Amino acid sequence: MDASVALPRSDTKVIGLISTAHFLSHVYMLVLPPLFPLLKDVYGVSFAALGLALTVFNVATGLTQAPMGFLVDRFGARAILIAGLIVEAIAFMMIGLFPSYWALIALMAVAGLANAVYHPADYTILSASVDGKRMGRAFSIHTFAGYFGFAVAPVMMVFLLGAVGWQMALVIAGGAGLAVALVLMAFSGVLKDETPAGGRKPKPEESASASGPQGGPQGIRLLLSLPVIMGFLFFVGISMTNGGFTSFGVSALVTIYDAPLAQANVPLTAYLFASAAGVLAGGWVADRTNRHSLVAGGCFLLVGLFVACVAAFSPSLAIVGVLFALAGFFSGVVAPSRDMMIRAVTPAGSTGKVFGFVSTGFNLGGAITPLMFGLLLDRVADPSILFWVIAGLSVATIATVLTAGSVSRR
Repeated sequence: MDASVALPRSDTKVIGLISTAHFLSHVYMLVLPPLFPLLKDVYGVSFAALGLALTVFNVATGLTQAPMGFLVDRFGARAILIAGLIVEAIAFMMIGLFPSYWALIALMAVAGLANAVYHPADYTILSASVDGKRMGRAFSIHTFAGYFGFAVAPVMMVFLLGAVGWQMALVIAGGAGLAVALVLMAFSGVLKDETPAGGRKPKPEESASASGPQGGPQGIRLLLSLPVIMGFLFFVGISMTNGGFTSFGVSALVTIYDAPLAQANVPLTAYLFASAAGVLAGGWVADRTNRHSLVAGGCFLLVGLFVACVAAFSPSLAIVGVLFALAGFFSGVVAPSRDMMIRAVTPAGSTGKVFGFVSTGFNLGGAITPLMFGLLLDRVADPSILFWVIAGLSVATIATVLTAGSVSRR
């Protein structure tokens, strides 16, 4: 068979496998919150105590994601991805089998550690396995799968709760992870690693400094280089901007418009679905330009503009929904260009550590944003200030985008 025909089929298989694993990673992040009203009585604890379980999960991921990237570059992404999926799946099965609060806390720490493998391993495999001409679309489908996992998880858990009870629901969710891990093992031959033994070859400009994975002090210097630090701050900005919408955007709208909760949730729903659509559109854009920083910067400018309109003009709630949808769409378009920018400044053999490090920016932004916006709404008389702050964050993030893009081109 002609290679030009076989390659797209191989790319499709790789993207499908990795995106399925990424989908499950996002499902696992949201399997517990829909059960919290029930688990509060099961464990005999407060909602704050249940929230601690999510905090433990996120802290475990945030602290170990960058080190996991070093392990991916050193030992290979395939085995670590499959092992992480198995461990996380078993952790959630055990939560269902052992209904103890302290078992929940311990197992969420284990699950958070396992969750740290996905970004460094996924991006390493995609970067090494997929043709560069389709890399933008590969990254966009991978990101879309995560968004879809967030959307599916609450619906899935509510359905399973009614059908088989909360414990068996968690066992089934964990079993799905084990099944996907078996599929990844069966097709592991198409999943390449960025190691000296195989994977993406260094680009000519990388050959002098990146003949193999950069570990130890050299790897640390890479992570502290200007383009990677800008990439990290880029991820922080994305996380804080999105977090402004998702954490207290609905609360602000309820106060401003004196609207029922269901109506105030409509703009956020529009934002989330439009973001997913934007991710897919962004993959098409990313494959047709090398000026990824300009694409990302322009999208952030538009996001800031649409959110500022909400704050400045107090439009009807229906118009707010349209503005949120537009902001969500262009926020989603950013994602593939973001990933292509990070890949462009990453030496061959270092994708795991770089993506692991910059993705930690999501965790940092996710830790800061709820507290910051919660305090803001508590202390200001006009909740529309929240949307001015989101707009300001969007515009401020442009500086990190343009700096990273400038260094990449040089």
